[in-house]
Amino acid sequence: MSAWVKLKGLGLSYGPVPALQGVDLRIAVGERVALVGANGSGKSTLLRVLHGLLRPSAGSVLRDGSLRQAMVFQRPFALRASALANVALGLWLRGTPWRQARLDAMLALGRVGLGSVALRNARTLSGGQLQRMALARAWALKPHVLLLDEPTASLDPHAKREVESLMADFAAAGMTLVFASHNLGQVKRLATRVLYLEQGRVLADLPVQAFFEGPLGATSREAELFVKGELG
Repeated sequence: MSAWVKLKGLGLSYGPVPALQGVDLRIAVGERVALVGANGSGKSTLLRVLHGLLRPSAGSVLRDGSLRQAMVFQRPFALRASALANVALGLWLRGTPWRQARLDAMLALGRVGLGSVALRNARTLSGGQLQRMALARAWALKPHVLLLDEPTASLDPHAKREVESLMADFAAAGMTLVFASHNLGQVKRLATRVLYLEQGRVLADLPVQAFFEGPLGATSREAELFVKGELG
């Protein structure tokens, strides 16, 4: 499979504090990669580097610029406007005429089951609806790659299932997914590959089945404890 992105010796620091250290990584088109690890391990920082929001302090990032990408954050931002306008704005900023942007936004909201609330103020939506609106906003851009930072954190079980179902549908359609998650059940259901991060380093990089069922002690004792629920 062709590569979407390659990282070589990547490092990033916030002042004197290293957030990522010596990361070597290749993500192929069509993969579903889960980033796991304790809070502060570097998952969100790595996602932001992959999306181009943060510039590394060391190493290199080689990204296939022909592939469109979008990112959904843990706490999506919503303008004080309708859900329809929130989605259409992203399209308009990409150069789509406003009339067409509204049509495309309505299609995207329908795709995630929010057509009936398209004209509601986005800030009155529930947490699950807001997360689905963010997914609609990303999907409307027709990305080849979708990055998600804890996409179901703080959602109730029903809303989590809805978001997971959409992620699975996107992946089935060929979209590359890279997502951070503390939900190991979600990782098992959605990922094909797992990266375990600890203090900004990738200590394990394995197929999902090997990560959860294999002997991780030889790879990373910390990863093994994390899978057992003894770290988090």
